[in-house]
Amino acid sequence: MLRWFSTNPGSFSASEAAAVEELMLAHQKICDVGRFTMSHLRGEDNYDACISYLNSIDKAAQALRLEIAPRSYRCNFSLNYKALFPDSSRHYRVDVLEASMDHFSEIWVNGEQFTLSQEARAHARTLQEAWCGLSSVLQQWQKASQAQTHYAAAGHQFDLQQLRPRRDDVAAVILALDLAWAQFECQYISELIKIEERARQHIVDAVKFDTAIRRLDLPLQGHEWEVINNNPMLLDVVSVRAQDRLAAQEGLVRCIGRLNSVANYKRKGRDDLGNKILVSALQVLQRCRYEHEDPLPEAAWHAAQALAGDVVDAYEAIRAYLHEVGNCLERVDPHLCNNMGLVNRLTDWEESWEVGLRYMVETSMLEAVCDLIAEVRRLETLTSTLTMMCENCDVELFLVLPRIALLYFVANPNSRRAVLVETLLPHHFTENSAPSTSSSSRAQTQEGGADAKWDEDVKNLLNHYRRTFEVLCEAPVLHAASGQESAWETLLSRAVHGMGEAGPLYDECPAATREAVEDLMRDIEKWSLELQRHCPEDWNQFSSVFVQCFLGGRRRPEVAVFQV
Repeated sequence: MLRWFSTNPGSFSASEAAAVEELMLAHQKICDVGRFTMSHLRGEDNYDACISYLNSIDKAAQALRLEIAPRSYRCNFSLNYKALFPDSSRHYRVDVLEASMDHFSEIWVNGEQFTLSQEARAHARTLQEAWCGLSSVLQQWQKASQAQTHYAAAGHQFDLQQLRPRRDDVAAVILALDLAWAQFECQYISELIKIEERARQHIVDAVKFDTAIRRLDLPLQGHEWEVINNNPMLLDVVSVRAQDRLAAQEGLVRCIGRLNSVANYKRKGRDDLGNKILVSALQVLQRCRYEHEDPLPEAAWHAAQALAGDVVDAYEAIRAYLHEVGNCLERVDPHLCNNMGLVNRLTDWEESWEVGLRYMVETSMLEAVCDLIAEVRRLETLTSTLTMMCENCDVELFLVLPRIALLYFVANPNSRRAVLVETLLPHHFTENSAPSTSSSSRAQTQEGGADAKWDEDVKNLLNHYRRTFEVLCEAPVLHAASGQESAWETLLSRAVHGMGEAGPLYDECPAATREAVEDLMRDIEKWSLELQRHCPEDWNQFSSVFVQCFLGGRRRPEVAVFQV
């Protein structure tokens, strides 16, 4: 039973009266017509005044030598809350008071709604009743003080004890408040801990899958292999481990997707980037080890390796984070979007895996971009200029790149790289002509059935290119050099460097030839704008992929200090 100790329950000592007087003055600063509401907590000044009032309640209770309500429940709090409530002292906090006033509100964490229990709401109402009871007693004290001032100014004698609340009345309301506060604090914080545990479950599940993968990646020990070799019945153990690892990997990717959907506020928060992206990237890296057995040129496989490596690196960066955070889960903010280390890795992961979805899973797109880069690298003069543009992030690059993509398309509309234009400008191609993915379908296209899938605008562009290229090849200076090869290099040089720096061979061409080329370039420029504007997001992604592959991979910044 809570109790207080005094020789006279109705009178105050000088120190007790001073403490209650200070409490009354602190109460006066936060109250408006005797009523304290949530609006008082808005604003730094009001918040500080409320802290001062709560501290004054604690000081008054100590001055009155009031027993503290039991708070042994705090030993069951999590580490974070033990830091806020380190011992059994009162430790009144404004956020607990605010929660008792707002007990009918919903709590939203990571997009999930939580509601306090009926028991917590009942304790909140009891706390508010005790809060109002203390306010009433302090208002009575304030009126007594005002009356004393009034009578003293008039020169009359006044017995302050007649209007002031009795000592036992003040002690009773403070004890009632402390008991109600402790009961609500216990229930409210306990429920908050459960809510936070559930909110962190997304990351806890991911840590469990990562731990399982690390365990399954450990090689079998020598004696374990000896047991397996001596018992053929145990050979299935190896295949079972492989199946378990794949299942754990799929589970981890699902967890990363869920984490991304609730925590990644910097991008889209996609949760549909599945394990197939990682599997495809690993398969590409495996193929890159045996590139001599594949028809694609070496430069193309270097580009593919850069893309696939970026997908895998982003995945491994998430795993490294999970490995670290598994040792300090109490530091994870339940509102997962507040953990900047997690958000930064998820942002990188989503960006890389979005590219992987389009360029790893869709093999035709991977072959198209790799083939385009391999073709560009064949021209050393063109390569050096583009390399400089990419390294310097030159604005000219994003004017030149669509011209190059279109020129390589019109030069050979049935090649792998044609899939890029078909994907970025699908409205110019018939619905039943999806980008070709197999060598047989490309062979059929080359036999003469390609025109059927293009609209009239594409056909006009192809015809315009053919006529212009024939005129350029017939130019004496180019014809005397190497014919079609010189004409093609001159055309590309014109697209990259512009009319004034297209090269000496171009400058020596007849005026009519140069005019034909300039007319084609104007047509290409019109298509270039459409290529960039039809779906800017897709084009920007392709531009980023091209630069990334051309430079040999994306430079991922190293994390010097771990950040939750």
